[in-house]
Amino acid sequence: MTTSNQKQQTDKQSALAVALQKIEAVEVPQGKSIALAYSGGLDSSLCVKLSQLKYKARELYAINVDVGQGQEEIDMAVERAVQLGIQPITIDARKEFTEQWLTKAIQANSDYNGYPVSTSMTRQLIAARVAQKALELGCDALMEGSSGKGNDQYRMHNVFSLFAPGLAIFVPVRDFDLTRSEEGLLMEHYGVPIEEIIVGGDDKTMWCRSIASGGIDLDTELPDSIWMWLTPPQKAPDKPTTIKLTWRNGLPVALDGHEVPLDEMIEQLNVIGGANGIGKIDLFEDGIMGLKSREIYEAPAATILLKVHRDLEQFCLTKEEIQLKRPLEAYWARMVYHGEWFHPLKQAIDAFIAETQKVVNGEYTLQLYKGNIDIVARKAEGGLFFPDVRSIKSASFNQKECAAVAHIRGLPYELISRRNKNLGFSPVGGI
Repeated sequence: MTTSNQKQQTDKQSALAVALQKIEAVEVPQGKSIALAYSGGLDSSLCVKLSQLKYKARELYAINVDVGQGQEEIDMAVERAVQLGIQPITIDARKEFTEQWLTKAIQANSDYNGYPVSTSMTRQLIAARVAQKALELGCDALMEGSSGKGNDQYRMHNVFSLFAPGLAIFVPVRDFDLTRSEEGLLMEHYGVPIEEIIVGGDDKTMWCRSIASGGIDLDTELPDSIWMWLTPPQKAPDKPTTIKLTWRNGLPVALDGHEVPLDEMIEQLNVIGGANGIGKIDLFEDGIMGLKSREIYEAPAATILLKVHRDLEQFCLTKEEIQLKRPLEAYWARMVYHGEWFHPLKQAIDAFIAETQKVVNGEYTLQLYKGNIDIVARKAEGGLFFPDVRSIKSASFNQKECAAVAHIRGLPYELISRRNKNLGFSPVGGI
């Protein structure tokens, strides 16, 4: 073994010793019946081992909730469970996520400062199903794999507290103050090494894929191999792809004239949009604790659908509806991001949004080309754009009639001017 390899091995052993000491130093309750939110990734796999070795769990139920992460992810979770010596319980929540969560997200133009709040939703749905199953199984504790620097600990805790109040909540990665590299060393030590393509792993749903959350630095290179759907724009086809989307009550119902369920449409748009360089999101995100992180997402379908839905709303809703809905959407996204999906206020906002969507119907033709989404044709039977009235080419009403209206609308400004003159103020803005 070379000197360099010897040093690396010594450093690993030292880091492992530190991690083991962290675990040893913290007292935890023993012998609980634990329901674990399990995905088969590094965090939840470590939770399995610690529940056995540290918490001495009386029973451990590893609950894997399928929210549309794909069969490959589900199979991986089962294979990892075999390595860990457990049998996971899989709950299929795909239909619920699509029909009760994503529909609301689309109608609300889900956007938390550029992020379509995907994991924000799924963590809460997963927490709800795990808590409900825990009560059904008679568990007295819940466990999940969040870190103490991220957002999921708050989302999960809120929902656990709502659906299973009084049950103990264990968060080992946070509670033992473990770093990501320490987690990897521990799993190697426990005989179940877990390799990650990029530090931090990924979190995939049909709506959006989060990549290495909290692990991306300013100078972190993003190799093409990390993308699941996305073809970088410079490598995308040199000819645009044309698609047609049909909308009913603010939701997409048909692709290229063929009615398909929402989950299938999203899957198809992820492939089509990703192949045309659409869906990369690279931004600074303000987390629940007010700490900024650089976050990387790929969300081709969400990018396409949200762009079209906003445009269709501009076509169909009144000015007053839009001006009230936009800040409510921002508040909706903030609440969902901050783990408040089940809050009564969020449900009240849902009701307002749903009422506005009755007229949001239409058909859009798009060209997708190297990361761009170009709307080339619009139809909307509920649209409020009437060129026979608004166009400068039409003689739909006598323009002279607007002179008196303009005078009345300008009258408050005359009064402001008189007041400022009486007070000796300079003109507004110093002009």
